[in-house]
Amino acid sequence: MEPVDAEELFAIFGDERTWWYDPQGRHVDLAQTRRYALMAAERWSAGLSYWTVRLQETGAVIGSGGVQRHEMTSWNLNYRLAPAAQGFGYATELVAAALQAAHEVDPTSPVIAWIDDHNIPSRRVAERAGLRDEGVRPTPNDGRPRVAYADRRLPRP
Repeated sequence: MEPVDAEELFAIFGDERTWWYDPQGRHVDLAQTRRYALMAAERWSAGLSYWTVRLQETGAVIGSGGVQRHEMTSWNLNYRLAPAAQGFGYATELVAAALQAAHEVDPTSPVIAWIDDHNIPSRRVAERAGLRDEGVRPTPNDGRPRVAYADRRLPRP
């Protein structure tokens, strides 16, 4: 993900339809999306980070996702697509690519998607990708309880 993509990503991150499950997470101005994109770009130094998702045919930005270190012992899996791009299998394709990249860079660290319990569409994507429901746990970055979907068994909290 490059900070130059922030304007196109803001159309997605600022869209309330992409945050229906967590309205407080919606980006309220372009500066917020620029900070997010800059942070993602800086985290590539740790091996991997989030990238901008584009349609192969047109190059149009349809979302963002990938994996980055949430804590040094695991990869955080993230995926967010524009409403118009949902339902076509792009999220499943994105998750598969992110899992492959994480396993190539550091196969010893678990990959975890932290998903709000009531975000059923995101949970289905994680399940289609073969991730396991490891139960509700506090999320490392903000402590909020979320369902941990992981590529392997996680130690009990």
